[in-house]
Amino acid sequence: MSGLHTPEFEQLRISDLHAFYGESHILHGIDLQVRRGELVTLLGRNGSGRSTTLRAIMNMVGRRTGSIVVNGTETIGLPAHLIPRLGVGFCPEERGIFASLNVEENLLLPPTVRSDGMNLDEIYEMFPNLYERRFSQGTRLSGGEQQMLAMARILRSGANLLLLDEITEGLAPVIVQKLAQVLIKLKNKGLTIVLVEQNFRFAAPLADRHYLMEHGQIVEQFSAAELDAKQDLLHRCLGV
Repeated sequence: MSGLHTPEFEQLRISDLHAFYGESHILHGIDLQVRRGELVTLLGRNGSGRSTTLRAIMNMVGRRTGSIVVNGTETIGLPAHLIPRLGVGFCPEERGIFASLNVEENLLLPPTVRSDGMNLDEIYEMFPNLYERRFSQGTRLSGGEQQMLAMARILRSGANLLLLDEITEGLAPVIVQKLAQVLIKLKNKGLTIVLVEQNFRFAAPLADRHYLMEHGQIVEQFSAAELDAKQDLLHRCLGV
């Protein structure tokens, strides 16, 4: 069993994944692997299938075929409510916090699906802003504070594979910088992160590897070390 804790252990393996919303065929045979402790980005323009890939992992699409292995377990036949029990935490673009509850109530409400979730002290150490705002209602939080709360709720659950969808969307640069620091801390703790991100300048310094998507397919994958050599491709595909 010791091999499970080596850096090469695949925490997520997707093979020939197709996803559908009704009659719309969105993903066309996705193949990707993420090793334990990696931070991997899904890059691409809006509509390329990046967010659908995350939703397909969580079984939040109309239909999916292929193979999605999470922490050694095939999940393609699993109902959506069982997938978080495998250690997967999904932070959707719309954040999904309870607006009528305060910060601390939001953190205490979700059930702990695994025993290794962070306690409140650990959460507040990682997100000092949330400690200062712990008795503030969700509706009174800034966009950045709401995003931090959405991420903190996942960490409370014990997730060790984080799926993060556009977490910097609409946020001030100073908050974006704080989120970058949080992701570095989470990576240092050994968590695995799949990041869908439009802000390439935010994502590029953080990631170990990048997958580039177009039209529901992965068209290129490359490591952080290859980033400079891929500038023309990135400019063509992303406009960066």
